[in-house]
Amino acid sequence: MNKLPEPWLTVYEERQAAIRQRLQDFSVIPASQYFYELAFCILTPQSSAANAEATIAELIHDHFLERGFDPTSYLRDARHYIRFHNVKAKRLLEVRESFPELLPHLLDRSLGPEAKREIVLATVKGLGMKEASHFLRNIGVRSLAILDRHIFKHLNRLNVIKEIPNGGPTKNRYIEIEKQWHAYAKRIGISLDELDLLFWSMETGVIRK
Repeated sequence: MNKLPEPWLTVYEERQAAIRQRLQDFSVIPASQYFYELAFCILTPQSSAANAEATIAELIHDHFLERGFDPTSYLRDARHYIRFHNVKAKRLLEVRESFPELLPHLLDRSLGPEAKREIVLATVKGLGMKEASHFLRNIGVRSLAILDRHIFKHLNRLNVIKEIPNGGPTKNRYIEIEKQWHAYAKRIGISLDELDLLFWSMETGVIRK
């Protein structure tokens, strides 16, 4: 079995327990929180995770899911500004309408990760492979790659991929890279999910969703 090389191995050994605990945390997220985890993944593109978390906290406090008010002012708030707030506010309202249709599929244990991702993509307008995978990981679904430029950098340095894609990869290319990453993860004996959190923690210094 190949080993994860340095410096990744040392960092992984230091953070392994915290990474596994974070994955465990995802697995016990209650279904009542799923909508807001999806909302978080709608808000994060082009905005910081911290700002998205702060915005979601206010939407939860004011019962957005139950009340369905216009969330634009929450996203526009300078304290935790969300870019493209008008478009994203519209998407939150659309997702609120479609979420009752989506929820049973999320709870269906007979559906595999890829099947759930396809249903999320078909149900949630404007969501890409990365955001759909991110959302599902955050509610405990394992083995889906969350691919962005930070992850590509690590995969390239580890020779999992030969070159970093220019812009977002096509869906087919996304799935191809995901398979290559799975093969590498199997070879070194560390799951894709753990490697994802490792790579992100090496970029940001924290293990977060």
